[in-house]
Amino acid sequence: MTGSGNQTDLIKQAQTGDRGAFEALLRTHYDRIYRIAFKWCGNQADAEDITQNACLKLARSIDTFRFQSDFLTWLYRLVINTAKDWAKARPKHLTHHEAETHHSEPPAGDDKVYASQIMAFVRTMPEREQVALLLVFGQDLSHREAATVMECTESTVSWYIHEARKKLRTFQHQECRHG
Repeated sequence: MTGSGNQTDLIKQAQTGDRGAFEALLRTHYDRIYRIAFKWCGNQADAEDITQNACLKLARSIDTFRFQSDFLTWLYRLVINTAKDWAKARPKHLTHHEAETHHSEPPAGDDKVYASQIMAFVRTMPEREQVALLLVFGQDLSHREAATVMECTESTVSWYIHEARKKLRTFQHQECRHG
């Protein structure tokens, strides 16, 4: 998760209000921001909303980055916090994903349906477990890197992953009995 000197220069220039530098920084990280958002919410429309909010938040807060941590660590935290804020603030009506699934569509393959069920189940887990799973399995971070993003110890991340896996095993056993 180390950044290049060029990225450091872009960040410093963006912090001084250089619009071109900010746009270059955003182009570099936009796909990463979207992937985190998508893995958090599980559907394209909501991920686009979260990504847009994260980009706005990045623009407003780039000057608060102090180079005390890796930029990607700071960015992961910003996007995850944006996703959490989005989830808390969204209206009680159907999300984009729920609305899409209520339309009549041809059924997807069994694997796709099961993966969708697993992701829906993961979204019911405590937030810290969701974040740990997203960072470790969704973003391929080590437990140490995830701990830095989550501002906790590596062993705490391991515990969150352990607890989430136990819940997933229980879910899988229930699905096998009912499916």
